[in-house]
Amino acid sequence: MDLNLSGKTAMISASSQGLGFAIANQLVKEGVNVMLSGRDEEKLKKKASELEAIDKGKVAFKKTDITNADEIKQLVSFTAETFGGIQLLVNNAGGPPAGSFEELTDEEWQASFELNLLSYVRLIRAALPYLKQNGGKILNIASSSIKEPIPGLILSNTFRTGIIGLSKTLASELAPYHILINTIAPGRISTDRVKHLDQINAEKQGVEITKIESQMKAAIPLGRYGTPEEFANVAAFLLSDANTYMTGNSFLVDGGMVKSI
Repeated sequence: MDLNLSGKTAMISASSQGLGFAIANQLVKEGVNVMLSGRDEEKLKKKASELEAIDKGKVAFKKTDITNADEIKQLVSFTAETFGGIQLLVNNAGGPPAGSFEELTDEEWQASFELNLLSYVRLIRAALPYLKQNGGKILNIASSSIKEPIPGLILSNTFRTGIIGLSKTLASELAPYHILINTIAPGRISTDRVKHLDQINAEKQGVEITKIESQMKAAIPLGRYGTPEEFANVAAFLLSDANTYMTGNSFLVDGGMVKSI
């Protein structure tokens, strides 16, 4: 299937590692010009070099704190100036800290709101003038918690579902401009974030992390964690011209883990 992505420009937040980088890697293979962003400039430089070695789409990067409104505006302007526009926007952010309701402070709630929801609002707002020019795609990365709350992750459960409300509303508002917006939600994908959460659970239960991993895999019908590449393949499809009639929807990439309808 020809995804018809070659020559388009994608701006991807939090893309120096994990799922954001996996999507960047897949898009570059499809000939997309990709703007990486994140807080660690050295890591961005290294990852950009890896993508440039693919020798298909062009790659650039900009150090950006997506909790800072001005830095988001600078990232969008830099992307448009570097590549001549923006057709694809991938919103991603690091996961909020684990914790129960009574453990978390106002400061932690505020920080998670700014990182995991307000940053998406700001990224979309800043990129809209470019997306409106010829239509485009917005893809929001969330979590399987949008369908089934995850114990011990109340911040994620709260703000990730906010992304769904945002996307569903914008699907109608942006349709006249031929802009499609969807949300993709990972289950247990093999990333540093998932390993960190498994380690937290292992420490709470006083067991080895391998036991937690075995328990988690047993709850997944496919019997394993997914790979970042599998996740990125779905993302590339949703961002491509192969998707012309799906907007305002959310898609799980979870190996069948979530049982809710």
